[in-house]
Amino acid sequence: MPGSYLIRAAFFAAGAVVGGGLTAAIAGRNQPRASLTPLSPSSTLPPIVELDQEGKAQLREISVPSEGVTSRFLKYGNPGRSRLTALPVVTAEHLTHASLKSEQPTEAGDRSKSNFIEDDSLPILFRARLKDYFRSGYDRGHMVPAADAKFSQKAMDETFLLSNIAPQVGDGFNRHYWAYLEEWCRRLTGNFRDVYIFTVPLYLPRQDNDGKWRVTHEVIGSPPNVAVPTHFAKVVLTSKPVSPSNPDVLDISTGAFVLPNAIIPDQVPLESFVMPVEAVERAAGLTFFSDEIKAQSRHICKTTKCEVIVRRFDDARKQSKKTIGGPNLNN
Repeated sequence: MPGSYLIRAAFFAAGAVVGGGLTAAIAGRNQPRASLTPLSPSSTLPPIVELDQEGKAQLREISVPSEGVTSRFLKYGNPGRSRLTALPVVTAEHLTHASLKSEQPTEAGDRSKSNFIEDDSLPILFRARLKDYFRSGYDRGHMVPAADAKFSQKAMDETFLLSNIAPQVGDGFNRHYWAYLEEWCRRLTGNFRDVYIFTVPLYLPRQDNDGKWRVTHEVIGSPPNVAVPTHFAKVVLTSKPVSPSNPDVLDISTGAFVLPNAIIPDQVPLESFVMPVEAVERAAGLTFFSDEIKAQSRHICKTTKCEVIVRRFDDARKQSKKTIGGPNLNN
């Protein structure tokens, strides 16, 4: 199969709309102080999203420092994969209320018709394989969620490429709290005209008993070549007109959430995972937004409720399968 159409499409949409659509007159508001001291960006790389001389948001080329690979990120759809981890460095989406549904119901994506497949556009040596996940103890977790691609079966299928997948703890995370966060991101389209979502696998250090900080993570596969992230981040940027009479004056909100790749109880508040965008930038080696955007935007939790809705999506799918398959006579 050729390289991921969905990722290319999602990245191109972000490039087209952000690059040419955001207007100069952003509603200037003071950004609230985070409870944690923001970390200064560690990289001199240009931000992914910045304002040009006319005040319009513009997307730039980026490079992945550990790889030295330059890509037209968000413009031509290079997902910025790492050959060292066999995972995406970051994925990005542009969501709108209209993009989450199909104009033709008969053409809508159906998850039950999709299967996990290897991405043969990648070199075999650096490609995640289906066998890497077999009996690994981890779910094949989507970075671009399948539920964000219901507008067509082709798009839905391509979220199942292993180039869009990372090892995630299943029960209590991928099937539960992480799914709640993905659904919260989709619900943002009800309050904002445009929603941009960056999903980032992270490998964060822990302090050992000797006081030293070390990065330790599992690697799966045979031979072991697929890294298991210690954490995952969602970085969001939303925009909407400040008023119907000023459709070209945009109110922009940003925020970042960092979740451990572990079981998270349903009752944990989403706001407990809030981190400064700069902290995620440092950990990922990327600069998401320009200083001007950060200064003029409000925190997302100040412009909408940062609350997940607990819905047992996996239980619903199991029940649906039971209904389709009829009663289990062995019970």
